[in-house]
Order: sequence, then structure tokens, then C-alpha cells
Amino acid sequence: MKSFLKYVLATITGIVIATVILFIVIAGIIGSLISSASTDAAPVVADNSVLYITLNHEIKERSETNPLEGVDIPGFGTTKTLGLDDILERIQSAKSDSKIKGIYLNISGVNTGFATLQEIRDALIDFKASKKFIVSYSEGYTQKAYYLASVADKIYLNPEGSLDFRGLSTSIMFMKDALDKLGVDMQVVKVGTYKSAVEPFMLNGMSQPNRLQVESYLGSLYATFLDNVSASRKIPADSLRSIADRYAVRDAEDAVRLKLVDAVLYKDELIDEVKKRLNIKDKKKDFSTVSILDYRANSTTSEGEGRVAVLYAEGDIVSGEGESGQIASDKVSRELRKLREDDRVKAVVFRVNSPGGSALASDVIWREVILTKKVKPIIVSMGDYAASGGYYISAAADSIFAERNTITGSIGVFGLIPNFKGLLNDKLGIHFDGVKTGAYADLMSAPDRPLTAEERNIIQLEVNKTYGSFTKK
Repeated sequence: MKSFLKYVLATITGIVIATVILFIVIAGIIGSLISSASTDAAPVVADNSVLYITLNHEIKERSETNPLEGVDIPGFGTTKTLGLDDILERIQSAKSDSKIKGIYLNISGVNTGFATLQEIRDALIDFKASKKFIVSYSEGYTQKAYYLASVADKIYLNPEGSLDFRGLSTSIMFMKDALDKLGVDMQVVKVGTYKSAVEPFMLNGMSQPNRLQVESYLGSLYATFLDNVSASRKIPADSLRSIADRYAVRDAEDAVRLKLVDAVLYKDELIDEVKKRLNIKDKKKDFSTVSILDYRANSTTSEGEGRVAVLYAEGDIVSGEGESGQIASDKVSRELRKLREDDRVKAVVFRVNSPGGSALASDVIWREVILTKKVKPIIVSMGDYAASGGYYISAAADSIFAERNTITGSIGVFGLIPNFKGLLNDKLGIHFDGVKTGAYADLMSAPDRPLTAEERNIIQLEVNKTYGSFTKK
């Protein structure tokens, strides 16, 4: 017995020691990563350098500040992802940096919305005002990648590469038949003819109002795409539309023939072209590059007595503290209060990029915007989206600015209450029974019965009230 207890004690002691050691090792790794992220020095930019830009990642409003974001566990490394703020700042800084002679775009696909693309594209056009060059090269351009590349002085494509130029499309998955087969009835209460978020649960295809609005905004995005590519490439917009409609770009040679790209080159030939622009005659000497990930913008601003604060709100709108990637009402309200009470801050820019979310959370933020507006100017800058709740939290600002490609507006309110009677009772043999103290005590909490006419009317009145409150504001 004593030997057994000794064995158990030794085992427990070993586990505790191993756990402590593991904790120390992990803490050391995390500390090292944090230290590395916070002390990462900017690389020295050599004379006659080229800014290398590749944006083949999701572009959020701000750069990731979490040093553990994208940790590569085997190598204990981190993945850097630049946000729109740093991308724009670094391109602007490179414009006036005498060591930077041009930009080399190497973009195949870009994961972001068209409004974000437009801001980056405009920054590249502004960069060209410095008389510095931009060249673009890729083994394959998606349409979004090509939209950025089209501003370049020269666009090059790998001889075996591809260029996607077919027009824009979007599709929605509809689940009505599947829900019927499962015995699930999604009870919808809404206001607004164009409030289409609930259609996948109600229908097997787009309603005519929804089709109309999707055709409208998709057509607007496409018209902007064609107009801007037309201006950059000196190809009539109608000709570009025809190229897409005929699916005329099947290979790299088609892209050259139709003047969408300037030439097909292999990578070594592209390097020679860049060296010519930099007047490097030594064939053995490569040109110097600095990645936009590592390039540090030169600060040209000086602090005065007044400051303009920028508050970012990106993601779905939720109540409370929320999670990373969400617009949480408590967090945003707290930040607005701080800025409102800070005498050094003379104005606030409220950057909104949101498809919407909770009406209650939106109203909480709306109230803080109103209170801030009474003390100092608050300006809304819209990103890819400021729809539904995204517009709600923007509406009270002194001024609202949006890109031509921003999708914005508020088109209704809905409630969605699932009824699992067919699935639970009829298919699975599961039944619920209980007691209640009032006629409406189990309103929206009974999983296996439909709403009564009176219950549906109550919810409809609440939905109407929510939308009416918004439209009055």
C-alpha cells in the first residue's frame, strides 16, 4: 500500500512539474513573440529601391495588432497582415520617399470589397503623380486584382498565366425545400419590401424586389469597374463589356491582343524590365526592393493643440462587449465617451464598415453619436458596407462620406422564429409539455408549436415599432 501511494505521489508530482515547465516554455515563447512584434525594426531602404506590394490576404480596416495572430506553431513565427490604414499610409509615404523610385505590384487575388479596392486604387493613382513608375506582374489576375493592376504603367502576365475578365456575379443559397423536408418552419415577421435577409428561409429563389436591388447594386459596381479600367487602359467601356460578355480572354495571348495587358513575360524578363527603369546596367546586379509589409511610413504630421481621433467600427453589430471582429455596443459607446470627454480631441472620424446587426445595439451606439455630436464634430467615413444597422449608427453624424462602391442604406427590420414541430414531433418523436402562468409566458420559447395569430401580431407590432423608431431618427 505504501509503495502504491509513493507511486501515485510521484506520478502527481511529475505531472505538476511537467505542467509548470510547459507553462514556463509557452510563456517564454509568447513573451518572445510579443517582444519581437513590438521591437521589430524597420528595414533600411536602399537608394534606388522599389516598393513591392502583394495583397493576397483579407484586407481589414486596420492592421492586426495581436502578435499571436496567424502564429505558425512549428516555426514559432507570426503572419503579418496589413490593414487598409497602413496600406494607404505606406503608399502615400513612398510617393515622397526619394529612395523609392517605383512600385512593383504582384497581385493575383484580393480578398476585400470594392470600396476598399477603390481606396487602394486611388492611392496608387496618386502615387503616379510623383512621376514614379508602377509595374504589375502576375501568374494570374482575378478581376479584383486586375482592377488594381489596371492603374500600372505596364501590366505583365506570365505566358501561361490567366486573366479573369467575365463580369460580376453573385448567388444566394435558398433552403426552403430543405427545411420543409426536415419539418422546420421558419416563421418570418418583417417590415420592408426589400428586406431580403430572410428570403433563404422563405423561398426557393429571389423575390422580384430583391432581384431588382441586387441587379442595381451589382450593375453599379460593374459600371464603376468598367469606367475606371477604361480610363486607365484607354479602352472604351463598351468594348470592355463586350470582351467580358464574349468571354474573349481565354489565355495570356488574348489578354495582350485585347490590350488588357501590355506583354507576356517570364519572371526573369520582368526583372530585366524593372532594372531598365532603374537604369541598372549591370546584368548581375539585382534591384533593391522593400516589401510594403516591412516598409515604414515617414511621419509628416506634427502634433498641435487639437487632435482628430479616428474610431474604427468593423463587423456585425452586437450588444455588450462582443468578440474580436464585432462592433460591440458597450465597447464602442465607451470609446465614444472617452473621445467626447477628451478636451484634446477636437473632432472624431467614425469609420464604419458593417453589414448591420442588432437593432438595440445599433440604437445604443446611435445615442452615443448624438451625445458626441453635441460636444464636437463627428464625421462618418463608410467602408465596403454601412448597411442596415451600419447606417443606423452612422445616420446621426454631422457629415457622412462614402465611396462610390460603398453598399449602404437601411431597408427594413425582421424577426425570425423557428418552429421545429415537424422535425421534433413527427420525425423524431420528441414532444414537449409544460405549464405557464400567463397566455404569453412561452412566447418565442416553445420550440414545437407555431405562433398564434395574436402572437404573430404582437411581434409584427414590435418589428414595425423598431423600424418606425429608426426612420424617425
